[in-house]
Amino acid sequence: MPAIEAHHLYKVFGRKGREGVRRLEAGTDAKELTAAGLTPAVIDASFTVDEGEIFVVMGLSGSGKSTLIRMINGLHPPTAGHVELYGENITAATGKDLRRLRRERISMVFQHFALFPHRTVLDNAAYGLEAQGVGKAERRARAHEALELCGLTGWDDHLPGELSGGMQQRVGLARALAADTDILLMDEAFSALDPLIRRDMQDQLIELQQKLGKTILFITHDLNEAMRIGDRIAMMRNGRIVQIGTAEEILTDPANDYVAQFVADVDRTRVLTASSVMEPPAAVLRSEQGPRAAHKLMREHQLPTLFVTGRDRTLRGYVTEDEVGRNLDRPDITSLLRPVADGARVSPDTSLADLFGPAAETPAIAVVDDAGRLLGVVPRITLLAALSQTDPTTEPTTEPTTETEAARA
Repeated sequence: MPAIEAHHLYKVFGRKGREGVRRLEAGTDAKELTAAGLTPAVIDASFTVDEGEIFVVMGLSGSGKSTLIRMINGLHPPTAGHVELYGENITAATGKDLRRLRRERISMVFQHFALFPHRTVLDNAAYGLEAQGVGKAERRARAHEALELCGLTGWDDHLPGELSGGMQQRVGLARALAADTDILLMDEAFSALDPLIRRDMQDQLIELQQKLGKTILFITHDLNEAMRIGDRIAMMRNGRIVQIGTAEEILTDPANDYVAQFVADVDRTRVLTASSVMEPPAAVLRSEQGPRAAHKLMREHQLPTLFVTGRDRTLRGYVTEDEVGRNLDRPDITSLLRPVADGARVSPDTSLADLFGPAAETPAIAVVDDAGRLLGVVPRITLLAALSQTDPTTEPTTEPTTETEAARA
């Protein structure tokens, strides 16, 4: 069961929001509704977030992403559609049930820390547990553990004003973790931080996710941040989700020109991986075959080197054209095998940026699984071709919104 399911969510601000939804469903352009005094902030948004996934909602100012997250936690009731958390309809919940869902299922991490200046770091981290009615000893112990996870050991008794911006954001993250809810909602959580601190917090989040396996819905306007931390990304424009996919899928197969332009300047070497550009080897020699078989394959396919595998496709090494040519009368290939250097033997999720060094030393890089089986190869020419980008035709800019809409979205 998905952790979060959003079903055809609409949020239209104004006195006749439901009429606005009906008009949008009938094909009316959102600009016509704006002229009529309505503000369509989110339009027909549907998606699921799997348990343990970091799902990033990415969009420019006014795209509707913050309105969307507020519907997920029940702060904004949808004009139409509904949200389910682990199968429970939060949109239909009211009063006591809604407070329970927020308390037990959802924690929020805000952009501007939202710490109490008069409370210590420990008491700030424990605040969510205090609101849940957890006893003092237990909540302080759990808050202390969360602070340690966030790299704040020894700061329990300090006040927020004594901490840097990055450390204050860690306290906010620790507060969310201490509550031990299933889902973390993070609304532009790192956007107020300096670039180096922001990257450090991204690393911290990825590390914590690997340890704790929380479900995270992360809102950002920064594409590089989205592609760095997101398992999947939802791209929003003018209230609509225009594409959902992994960073590689969005980069290599954009849904439309807008998305293509958005990703045009992304450092592809940091997003694409060996698995996305590898190809089947032109030829592979089995270890029980001899030099004459190797020589024949290399001549047929014009290969200067040839990978050698066992019967189970485990990579044993490689042979070179010169050595094979000088040793055609040998009974087996074993004595001619050369080991594949560590840098030229990579896993499928190795980024392209890490392949350039090895590619300068070898014509092809071997991609292997955890068992050492050969999955594919990345020839040097393929690596270079993967970096090509299309020329931009339009530039994404801040979405045209009224001041009211920008504030709401």
